[in-house]
Amino acid sequence: MNINITARKFKARETLKDYVRDEVKSLLKFNDSILSADVILSFQNSHDSVKKAEITLHIPGQTLIAAEETDEFTKSVSAAVAKLLRQLKTLKSKRKSRAK
Repeated sequence: MNINITARKFKARETLKDYVRDEVKSLLKFNDSILSADVILSFQNSHDSVKKAEITLHIPGQTLIAAEETDEFTKSVSAAVAKLLRQLKTLKSKRKSRAK
């Protein structure tokens, strides 16, 4: 799986990039046909300093997208991965029900 990480308005540290790679790779347990993942980390310079993570998964025939905003990048990435996990489980159950 190819993982592209883009940092907007800041320079992402290598530890954050490694964390993102590990979190996204954990989705392979639930669907091994993931072709690639695009991760966009953005820092919105407001008084709250909101940190946003947007993850796009490319699967044959579909594209899954999840975005989350919190006060830390690690929380945002974890929440977005949890959303994608729910989407992958739903997709898997739909495929099983159609196969019957």
